[in-house]
Amino acid sequence: MTIVHFTPIAGLIGGVLIGLSASLFLLTTGRVAGVSAMVGGLLSSASSDKLTRLAFVLGLAAAGVAARLIAPETIGAAPEGRSELMVVTAGLLVGFGTRRGTGCTSGHGICGIGRFSLRSIVATCTFLGVAVIVSGLVDGVIAGAAQ
Repeated sequence: MTIVHFTPIAGLIGGVLIGLSASLFLLTTGRVAGVSAMVGGLLSSASSDKLTRLAFVLGLAAAGVAARLIAPETIGAAPEGRSELMVVTAGLLVGFGTRRGTGCTSGHGICGIGRFSLRSIVATCTFLGVAVIVSGLVDGVIAGAAQ
């Protein structure tokens, strides 16, 4: 596998902005900024803070649209060898998995590890390890199908 776009400065800036955003959210609301929990609560009838959740999710979508408009090269099409359907399906499976695992990369990986939560460290190591294995299997299947 070849790294096509190596952008350490942009990655550093993005990481700092994500960390600041998560910290501000924790400081202002007292809650962890977990995307799967936000979306899940937005879809749940039991949630009492739908406005906060809606603003959070719309902010994520607006940031993606803004990035596409300001720097279209930063958000491209599906990776080579993958269809749009495959990417959408993968995203839905990740969302399902994060709800089943009671947390996602933002909740556990950013906020939980930053708070030295052992549960989050174990969860993050688990889902990243599984992601590496599944990615390798999928790449192998795609490479095998191409031959």
